[in-house]
Formats: sequence, structure tokens, C-alpha cells
Amino acid sequence: MSALFSHAIRNDWVSKNPISSVRTSAKRLRTPDILSTVEFQALLQELHQRERVMVILADSTGLCRGELVALRWRDVSIDLMQANVTHSVWHNVEGDTKTEASRKPVPLNPAVVEELKQWKQASMYRSEDDYLFPSIAKNGAQPIQPDMVLKRHIRPALERLGVKKRIGWHSFRHGLATMLRQVGVDIKTAQELLRHANSRITLDIYQQSLSEEKRAGAALAFQGLFEGGHSQHPRRLPERRGHNRKSFVLSEIW
Repeated sequence: MSALFSHAIRNDWVSKNPISSVRTSAKRLRTPDILSTVEFQALLQELHQRERVMVILADSTGLCRGELVALRWRDVSIDLMQANVTHSVWHNVEGDTKTEASRKPVPLNPAVVEELKQWKQASMYRSEDDYLFPSIAKNGAQPIQPDMVLKRHIRPALERLGVKKRIGWHSFRHGLATMLRQVGVDIKTAQELLRHANSRITLDIYQQSLSEEKRAGAALAFQGLFEGGHSQHPRRLPERRGHNRKSFVLSEIW
């Protein structure tokens, strides 16, 4: 809205930008759900080939849903093992990517390349100008609706697996960012892989601490407080004076 009013000012349609004084919170309303490694692998076993390839590609590259369905076969380089992200689709309208940083090639793992090769052989639409994931109902003229895939295939598969998380296409992007941090990838490399305009976005929005990591960190801090950080074995907690209270060992708490 601010950009819209700024454009109006430049064209002398309005004299001021009323949005400039509006204050908004950057606080996230809810923490996005991501799939664990076990849940993700189980999901792949539940999906047919098309949906399986879509999920693998989304999770391994961090592509947004519009970028994912906008891919054509000419955008995929088998030899270079990369996908060139040049467009995005929103409500069947193809346009530019969200930012300039988004218009960068993304690396493809050899296993992902193999999945794409097999999908191309199975697909009815495999020419260079065809979409990777075309709409059969539209005779390949338009890409498939990503929300339809989510509603009819991915979420029902998760329900069959007993996964209660609210998973969307952006969950796979969040999952990749979290995994990059978990395996120790530096923030600059993660920023490039996720194609963020700056590393602050990577840090503030996409990287989540896993509960297991939080628990391990808290355990180390607890060990430092009560054991001096030297002992390899758990010790008893110091008893509070004036209380007949049993002591607990560290392993019983964690």
C-alpha cells in the first residue's frame, strides 16, 4: 500500500502517503510447522510420482510455490545440475520473481536430478517449453495449482500418517533453512541457497531452533551451573536448606 501511494504521489494523483505513519508489528503470529526427517521420508512413500517430485524439489531447493510451478524443462540443466529461477506464477499469471535475489540458479542434488529425469520420461509434457508440473485439465497450457496438490494429496497423506502439523508449501522452505543451520552451514551460504536479499532475513524469519537442540543447549548450561562443566557424570542437585526434599540426578530431569 505504501508503494502504491508513493506511485500516486509521483503522478500527482494524491498529495501525501497516509501509510507512512502506520505502525505494524514484525512479530510472527505463529511458528511455522516443519516436518522432521522421519515424517518427511514417510510422506514421500505416501505420494505418487508427480507429487513426490514436487515435494523433493521444494524441500531440497527452498523454491517458493510460485517459482516451483513456473519451472519449465528449459529451466532445468541436467549437465550443470541446477535450475534457473526466472519466473513465478500466481493465480495462473506468470511474472517476475519476488526480488532480484530470487532470480538466481539453485543447485540440484544428483538424486534430485535423477528424480527429474524419471519424471520427464513419465510426463505427457516433456518439451523444453512445457511446465515441469502442468495442468492436465488445461492440456499443459498452465501449470498445476499448487494449493490443489496440497489439499488433495499432501495433507491427506500426512493425515494418514498421523501427522497433526499444519504443512504448506512454505513449510518445506522453512525446513531447508532449519536443516542448513542444524548441519552447520554458514549464514552467508544459507542466504545464497535460500536466495534472500540479506542475511538478516535468513536469521530472523527462516531459521528455527529445534526442540532437541534447545534441550541439549539447556542441558549444557545446567551442567555448567551445577557441575562446573568438568564432570562427565551427572551429580545430585544441591539440597535447599530447611527442606526435607529428595535430590534428583541430572539424568532424571532431562
